Amino acid sequence: MVPAIHAEQVLCHYTYGGETRALVALPVSSPYAVKAIDVGSFFHFRVVFQNKPVDIASIKIYTYADRDDGPVLIHQAIFPYPPASRRAVPYGFSGLHFVHEPVRDGELQYWCQLTPTQRSDRRVER
Repeated sequence: MVPAIHAEQVLCHYTYGGETRALVALPVSSPYAVKAIDVGSFFHFRVVFQNKPVDIASIKIYTYADRDDGPVLIHQAIFPYPPASRRAVPYGFSGLHFVHEPVRDGELQYWCQLTPTQRSDRRVER
């Protein structure tokens, strides 16, 4: 019998323009290959989940504004992994964030939680 492996993923719920979607981030060994997803026509949203090595394990969330001269970082949040509390609380380990893009007056809201990895899960936008 193969022992069960407890694996986690980061599930981020984001809202833009009245529509809520989810982004699943699986653990990566290097943050450099993780691409941002487009949210509307103004934002790019990127979640990097690095669970090892222990000394740099973290969950990093980046929001970029799409400007004429390229994407500009307007919000970054860094959370330790594992989070200090794994209790089920409203808005997960991250709390609810509001990110404003001042030039075009857009607003992105998000919150993230750790969930068990499902066998068929992969980095997807829902």
